[in-house]
Amino acid sequence: MARTIAAPRASTRRKRAAPGRPLAGRVAIVTGSTSGIGLGIARALAAQGCAVVLNGLGDGEAIERERESLARAERVQARYHPADMSRPDQIRELVSWAVSDLGSVDVIVSNAGVQHVAPVESFPDDRWDAILAVNLSAAFHLTKAALPHMRQRGWGRIINIASVHGLVASTNKVAYVTAKHGLVGLTKAVALECADSAITCNAICPGWVRTPLVEAQIAQRAREQGISLSRATEDLLCEKQPSGRFTEVEQLGALVAFLCSDAAANITGATQVVDGGWTAR
Repeated sequence: MARTIAAPRASTRRKRAAPGRPLAGRVAIVTGSTSGIGLGIARALAAQGCAVVLNGLGDGEAIERERESLARAERVQARYHPADMSRPDQIRELVSWAVSDLGSVDVIVSNAGVQHVAPVESFPDDRWDAILAVNLSAAFHLTKAALPHMRQRGWGRIINIASVHGLVASTNKVAYVTAKHGLVGLTKAVALECADSAITCNAICPGWVRTPLVEAQIAQRAREQGISLSRATEDLLCEKQPSGRFTEVEQLGALVAFLCSDAAANITGATQVVDGGWTAR
């Protein structure tokens, strides 16, 4: 069983939302949220008054600092659970623990992901299995575990962070493209099964997003090609993203917060594309 950080149990009753904090009394699990896109989403939900459960890899002390900072800055309950997203049993434990500790699970954001780049004929079998497990199967297991609690509460938001690669392909990314296409299909199927309720399910498909991982890719490109970081950045963007601009994690966080709002109550089964025109070509 995964190690957890104990905390006092919260009331199961939803508090009346304060002005400007429409998600007060809600609880969200955001996978892959110790950095990058997931952390940006967790911050955006917390700013709306939502209690959050962080999950992901990283240095334990750094994660604890982020958790404490989030709880203090937004005056919400923030927890961390180290569930391995490749392990269905640990995903189920994550949901059970969140319900026991915080009283409910109202929002799930499946953001955890891994990547490997290689031609299909030399793509390692173990990397194929790992990418499908974390990028696709984890979202299924998290949804399956959380949905009964949402049905019991009569409200829920399921948000899957897919990618433009859920809509179009790139070379040497066969497992990632397959998983992200599957995630879009999972989103549509779950949305239909929940369409007669106040539970929605949507996917977000970002293009290039400014994250530490992408910054590292730019630095590697610059070194390999002997060019400046600014030139490497421009080349990376211009290959795919006509806007020539990164999407910022704060923008994706704002979109997730919107999809959790009452204004988005009839948006379900949709793919929200945030790609600077990538898929418009």
